[in-house]
Amino acid sequence: MGTVIDIKLDEIGALIGNGLDTEGTLRILRLLDGPTYSQASLEELTLYSELLPMAQEKPFTREQRYLHFLWDAFDKLPICLNANFGILFRRLIAERLFKKCGVGFIAEENFRFNFGQNIEVGDFVFFNRGVFIDSKGGVIIGNHVALTEDVKIFTHSHSESSHIVREYKPVVIKDYAKIYTGAVILPGVTVGEQAIVASHSLVTKDVPANALVTGMPAQVVRERKTDGKSGDELDHIWLF
Repeated sequence: MGTVIDIKLDEIGALIGNGLDTEGTLRILRLLDGPTYSQASLEELTLYSELLPMAQEKPFTREQRYLHFLWDAFDKLPICLNANFGILFRRLIAERLFKKCGVGFIAEENFRFNFGQNIEVGDFVFFNRGVFIDSKGGVIIGNHVALTEDVKIFTHSHSESSHIVREYKPVVIKDYAKIYTGAVILPGVTVGEQAIVASHSLVTKDVPANALVTGMPAQVVRERKTDGKSGDELDHIWLF
């Protein structure tokens, strides 16, 4: 017989895997020891992201709405502090909600996004606390990538003459890149393979492979110190 965590995750995984409906979402809330939520309230739910223009162009399905709701609701419950449960719970949602989610995905507390269905992540990707991804224009993240605390990625901009005129550009972060604390990546940027973005940098243009960039705006200051290593040899292992 498995642990309480195993039993809960197995049931949650089955409910998500079968396609979330109202009854399944309410059942998951009970498994999370969340507050009582009525069926009527859940069915009348409107997410903030659904009020944005992108959602008018591509409306959320009911399942997407419920997955987004559970993601944000989870971090407001005491059970989210149990890392052994939280990492696997978020992974279950990401595997169903994201456009692509590779194996070994890790998301810490308070990782926020507005359109999970526009996010693609490769294998063994790590998002630390406070990461925010504006994924309206699409975000593609390669294998073994880390976004550390409070990193922000934006994929849309507004016209200065009319706020309702928007431009969407995807952000791409390639394999073995690391984006450090408080960095901001603007629309249309590609961060090259094995590149490093230093803390609190503002990235406005593409970052070459194996480069270290820093500053506002970010500039290349040198190559990454790899000691001749590449790929898996760089030990992008996030948690033990």
